[in-house]
Amino acid sequence: MAAAVGAAVLTLGAPAPPPARAPGAPAPVPAPAARSLADELAHAVTGRGAWRHLAAIEAATTANGGHRVTGSAGYDASADYLTKVLTAAGYQVERQRFTFPDFEVTAESGVLKAPEVRTLHPVMANFSRSTPEGGVTAQLVVPSGEDTGCAAADYAGADVTGKIVLVRKGKCFLTDKQRLAADAGAAALLMNVDLPQTGLNLRHRMNPPSAARIPTATVTRAEAEQLLADMPAAGPVTLTLDLRGRATTNRAYNVLADTPTGRAGNTVVMGAHLDSVDTTPGANDNAAAAAMLLETAVQLAPRRDRVENRVRFAWWAAEEKGLSGSRYYVDELTGQQRDETALYLNLEMIGSPNFARQVYNGRTLDGPAPDGSEQISRALNGYFATRGLPTVGLALDHRSDHDPFIAAGIPAGGVNAGADTVKTPEWAELFGGTAGQMLDPCYHQRCDTPANVNRTIFGQFGRSMAWALGRYAVDTSEVNGRR
Repeated sequence: MAAAVGAAVLTLGAPAPPPARAPGAPAPVPAPAARSLADELAHAVTGRGAWRHLAAIEAATTANGGHRVTGSAGYDASADYLTKVLTAAGYQVERQRFTFPDFEVTAESGVLKAPEVRTLHPVMANFSRSTPEGGVTAQLVVPSGEDTGCAAADYAGADVTGKIVLVRKGKCFLTDKQRLAADAGAAALLMNVDLPQTGLNLRHRMNPPSAARIPTATVTRAEAEQLLADMPAAGPVTLTLDLRGRATTNRAYNVLADTPTGRAGNTVVMGAHLDSVDTTPGANDNAAAAAMLLETAVQLAPRRDRVENRVRFAWWAAEEKGLSGSRYYVDELTGQQRDETALYLNLEMIGSPNFARQVYNGRTLDGPAPDGSEQISRALNGYFATRGLPTVGLALDHRSDHDPFIAAGIPAGGVNAGADTVKTPEWAELFGGTAGQMLDPCYHQRCDTPANVNRTIFGQFGRSMAWALGRYAVDTSEVNGRR
């Protein structure tokens, strides 16, 4: 799952709206055949069946550098495994090749100069502006208002011109924080990631890259708190930041497989990203979802004659590079092809050890998602409700591969067990686990191995998504008014 970023906007045409229902009218009832295939597929797809694929992807990753960064040997070996299994199941497999903008960090260091000399460990945001060679040396300050620096008013009356601003993570995007700090005259920005694991840092990104204004990096909560403690000391806190990088272009490919049956004019897409970041083998993020998607394809194959709407399975590349794989896929669709895409189902981090049973809620951060998204959410929540399993909603945000579909006007939904969100006491009461800790304490870290995957939620989410796929492979009328 991608780290939190600024909002990304696509300028794609939206598909024609589905036939309107009268206000208050009930949603169409799925055909009995849809209910039958949904239940059968949910029974056939199991955590145990998918685990063999997870183990194979993990073995391919471990044997090839220990990560699946797009373009790496680990990614290629994992994609080869998917292709072998899909081909054996009778699918025609396509590798959709593309290029995407990437970023190479060439320098990221920091030194506290006063009131004492101390080494700092900033992590430069991808696509951040660079400092001059040798860095920038300036006084460290904090906003005069809220310490998150999420509003221009937070800098009212503060003198930050030519200085380095330290802010806390909060609820706004890092891209917006650095823009506001730049508007106030800051020379650079540091953000406290503010995580329960005080020594953990995560790399963020400027999105879109054109929004980058000043050199920007993150620091651990421990380092940020020590810097704050230094501020009451006599004299200013001064530090040097050396943050440099360069934009590059890389090559990648998505792995796509279609059912040979079903109407191409009403295609159901189900996807998960295959890549990881370079600091982790990425078992939960996102090999578990990729493996479950593969098992769903394998179990659907012998039932293909019952598929009324074509199903396209997609393993996305470069999700960790700004959702580039799914974005390329959607960008390449013609207006007619977008209209012929009935919906998108997304699997993201489905085995988080300290999980919340999150179902995407049919809404974006700014309001309603495309028509039909709430119906997908209702269907999945209904599946869990009939089994006595509580759920909580999650906005269709900019952090996973549903985002390009939503931006293009295509209804989307899915499940997500959680990344760096901290579990509340209320969620601990609902789902168990540990309040005050991240939903995945190994997010983007070396410890994200299969041992990090919670098999219970892995299996539950796998069955629920197989059930949804079986339902929509036969009848999408509740989403877009088409059988």
